[in-house]
Amino acid sequence: MSEEPLSIAQVTPYPWEDRHDVNAFVDRVSQELASRGHRVLVVAPSSSQALVRESRKAVRNGTLEPEPGQARVLAVGEALPPLAGRRRAALPIDVARTISELFERAALDICHVHEPFAPSVASTALRHSQALNVGTFHAPTERVVATQVARKVVQLVFGRLDARTAAHGATADLLRRFFPGDYTIVAPGADPLARPAEAGPRVRIAFVEQEERGALRLFLRALRRVDPTLPWEAVVHSERGPSSSTPLRTDLHERVRFVDDPQQALEGADVLVAASDGVAPAPGLLLRAQAAGAVPVASRLTVYEEALDDGESGLLFEPNDVVTLAAQLARLIADPALRGRLRDAARPRPWSTVADEVERLYRTLTARRHDARGKPEVAARLRGRRTIDVDLHMHTDHSPDCATPVEVLLATARAQGFGAIAVTDHNEISGAHEAAAKAADYGIKVIVGEEVKTARQGEVIGLFLHERIPRGLTLPETVAEIRSQGGVVYVPHPFDRMHSVPDYEHLLGVVEDVDAIEVYNPRVAIGSFNEEAARFAAKYRIPAGAGSDAHVAQGLGSVRVRMPDFDGPEEFLESLRAAEIVTKPSSLLYVQALKFLETKATPPGARERRRERRVRRAIRKA
Repeated sequence: MSEEPLSIAQVTPYPWEDRHDVNAFVDRVSQELASRGHRVLVVAPSSSQALVRESRKAVRNGTLEPEPGQARVLAVGEALPPLAGRRRAALPIDVARTISELFERAALDICHVHEPFAPSVASTALRHSQALNVGTFHAPTERVVATQVARKVVQLVFGRLDARTAAHGATADLLRRFFPGDYTIVAPGADPLARPAEAGPRVRIAFVEQEERGALRLFLRALRRVDPTLPWEAVVHSERGPSSSTPLRTDLHERVRFVDDPQQALEGADVLVAASDGVAPAPGLLLRAQAAGAVPVASRLTVYEEALDDGESGLLFEPNDVVTLAAQLARLIADPALRGRLRDAARPRPWSTVADEVERLYRTLTARRHDARGKPEVAARLRGRRTIDVDLHMHTDHSPDCATPVEVLLATARAQGFGAIAVTDHNEISGAHEAAAKAADYGIKVIVGEEVKTARQGEVIGLFLHERIPRGLTLPETVAEIRSQGGVVYVPHPFDRMHSVPDYEHLLGVVEDVDAIEVYNPRVAIGSFNEEAARFAAKYRIPAGAGSDAHVAQGLGSVRVRMPDFDGPEEFLESLRAAEIVTKPSSLLYVQALKFLETKATPPGARERRRERRVRRAIRKA
């Protein structure tokens, strides 16, 4: 292969033994990808206790490598389907723990989650994934999407997706209403089935009970209305047998046969009926029927209309309309030319084509990762350099929300043992220039920076700047301004919803141009936001930085980036690759109270007198 194989996890929320459209997609795409040399793990719940025990043992031992050319199934536990109804049980603790351990130990490039609605194996995998995440939405109903508990939380979880795909255009339209984003259509495929060499004397009508139970009752009622003098027979797959509420008419017993295998129902079928009323549609069933040479007759649901090209390759009827369903069946039975025309119009996709599209998507994502090798020639210059402590994010009284004089900041940084600091005032660079001019008096190296507020797309820091960048530009424009000055693009507190941060999609739009990401900020109130930043930096291989974000001098020292000494942005970035982030416990409440007392709670006159006293003390100590 011309490109390196990828390590991929395909995650389905449905028990692996279930004959479900999602599992069919995962199974066939995984097989295709594994045959191309990729390392594929299929992660799913299972009804097999033996498979669960074997899989958990493999996770604990770290023996996760699949056989060459094959996908490996890892059953993380026994779990209920997540989309079965309005009320869903929480994921069992042992299942969540197994998923967490799996994603800690499996070195993955891609985590591909299917129907990642919570609570489920797929949503839990997305929460713990440290890889690039792809989410595929197959055919969730509006009821499932609209009744998601804590939809804002679900939206934040979906925010971890680096790419979103939908199996159907109708699915993408539905998801955009509730969870806005870009959804690429990757339609499922179907394996062709050989048809008998000679057609039987009767038109064979197939029904596969993959939809809700009411669809079978509707189908059987429609058969009772079909003219018994027409040449037809029916083959029904149903694990529960005939509907007790719809007994077969006496003269239908010899025409309707029940089978245990859905494939047996499709083989040799001329017509397939899909009669869902929208509770549990199965559009993949229509594609499998077409691949078997059958003409679908389906209820007029959006996903079914799309699968049948608005009636070009099958017939439609209104949901629950038994009269029209019976009439459409009679048309197809009596008109072989109509069956032939609709059959010829069907164009089921081979799974190899689906795998091509999925593989291209994976390659597009992995191509956006930074080169982890960095610049070896620059790294060679840094060997033997002394190690210094650096703080990459802090403010002076040139920021409107800070009252710390430049001299006090420099004196405090020296007292704390820092070798370098980055002064990053809000939408202003004058404080950084003043600090750089006075830095030699305090024995501190100063990186001139600015924390720039973009136009509703969060904040971004430019390091090693020369000129002020105006606020209010778009995020890409701000990044371009930083780069035009030869500066370093540094994203602060990227996932802290308490700050002004770029949303995930805006951040993805500039990810190739981001030089470093702040993965620890002690002023972030919720620790998981820092963890999310670290996860993002790791999966895109972006150097990680940290800063105190100090608005008062007492905030310095809460975090240090320990790294080789550097000169200029090129050496800085290479040094950052080898850095160690050192934190110490600090009180956010304490520093926030000090910030309030030094700014809003102090009258301007008193604030100026206090500033003068602090500057005089700092100068005396210099």
